[in-house]
Amino acid sequence: MKRKLIALMSILLLAAFAIQAAAAELYPGENALLQKAKKEKGLNSYDTGPTWANWQGLFDAFKARYGINITYNDLGSGATVVRLEKEKNNPQADTAYYFMPFGALAKEKGVTQPFKPVNFEKIPPVLKDKEGHWFCIHKGTVVFVVNKRLVKESPKSWKDLLDKKYAKSVVYLDPRTTGIGYAIVIASAYANGGSIIDLAKGVDYLAALQKAGNVRMIEKTTEYDKFLKGEIPIWITYDWNAYRAKYIANLGDAVEIILPKDGTITAPYAISMAKGAPNPNTAKLWLNFILSEEGQGIFAKGFVRPILPGVKLPPEVAGKFLPASEYERAYDVDWVLAQKVQEDAAKMWGRRVLGE
Repeated sequence: MKRKLIALMSILLLAAFAIQAAAAELYPGENALLQKAKKEKGLNSYDTGPTWANWQGLFDAFKARYGINITYNDLGSGATVVRLEKEKNNPQADTAYYFMPFGALAKEKGVTQPFKPVNFEKIPPVLKDKEGHWFCIHKGTVVFVVNKRLVKESPKSWKDLLDKKYAKSVVYLDPRTTGIGYAIVIASAYANGGSIIDLAKGVDYLAALQKAGNVRMIEKTTEYDKFLKGEIPIWITYDWNAYRAKYIANLGDAVEIILPKDGTITAPYAISMAKGAPNPNTAKLWLNFILSEEGQGIFAKGFVRPILPGVKLPPEVAGKFLPASEYERAYDVDWVLAQKVQEDAAKMWGRRVLGE
């Protein structure tokens, strides 16, 4: 009788632990997927540089939760698609992250495979491929980030940036190889009376900025660390980089964030499961984590606005964003259409801005 009682108690305890474990899951089936992932060799994540969009926060949380190592690189959106193409016969990437139109391009190139992560149905239709070849995970807004130790009077508009007092002050990324660079072309087009089908106005503006001598450098990869070191007076980038410099890197009042008065744009970023991913279950675990409420909250803690509607911003950051009224000046654009004209826009930029 005593043995039966002990056995029954053991069964009840195991059942209780099982219920507790199930309740702790971020989504149904998380633990089962984890067991499959543990039989693989980790995760190879393309274009998720740790200083960009709070990827370091996601890496740390994923490692803490699952004990799985992540290998990453920081290629830029265009270069990521090229790399996936080159490795088509011997895939190395498990997931690939890029500025949204490059997700559509990657699908066209046949280097992605469909996967619908947790909360996929909550993503607005225009921000995902209906089959799950790519889906957006967060968004940013193009802003000016001013180092007040180097610039006394901040520019308030794209027009202001042309002033001679900003000689050799402006830094931005190359639009031929990076998503933010292309977003800057589009943002400057909208600010100067253009649109997604009239990007010449943006290219001509950037050519004028170059001719005025106000461009300090056009970078190939993320220039966050250079800004922190005081090497960049005015940085055109996404708002999350600005917030991170101001609040996470503790530059405080040395950083001023300007949402241009003459307009700007929002820019969503997407991710895909790579075709032939060598660690497919780990890839699914990673993508599910990113789209979970917890993962979206981690983006917000890095001042990256989540893609899922209704996700509550963590209290420690909610009051630090620019007022919602200022964000009303940011246009939402059709990024699938943007992808179709990106190559021509990049060539135009090379010719008119750099004379190549």
